[in-house]
Amino acid sequence: MKNNRCVGVWIASAIAVLFGLLTLKSGGEVLFIDGAGRAAAGNYVPYVLWFNFLMGFVYIVAGVGLWLKKTWAIWLSITIAVATLIIFAIFGVDILLGGLFEPRTVKAMILRSSVWISISTFAYLKILHATDIK
Repeated sequence: MKNNRCVGVWIASAIAVLFGLLTLKSGGEVLFIDGAGRAAAGNYVPYVLWFNFLMGFVYIVAGVGLWLKKTWAIWLSITIAVATLIIFAIFGVDILLGGLFEPRTVKAMILRSSVWISISTFAYLKILHATDIK
């Protein structure tokens, strides 16, 4: 059972860090490089893009904390999930009010929300209740 928990923690941590690195790469290309990434972004929503880009750093911190089985990383993961859902809701209102957007942004926010709900749920259920957390 302990080995399964370690594999699960490794997978959740790796997903969080990889997700963070990919988020920084994709967001950074649109925000800071005037090239193909920005052109392909189309009608991106600046506050969603900045939120996701900045959260990329937080994803990496959470992933490292989860790897180390730190309790604060569990709460950080939950905070990431909640913050993502809040931005997604604000984005949804913006769409309903006629704001321009790219449909892939909706898909990306569904993916981000799903990933962080899954990571935070796993962390809460499997890591928080482990006896070896310090």
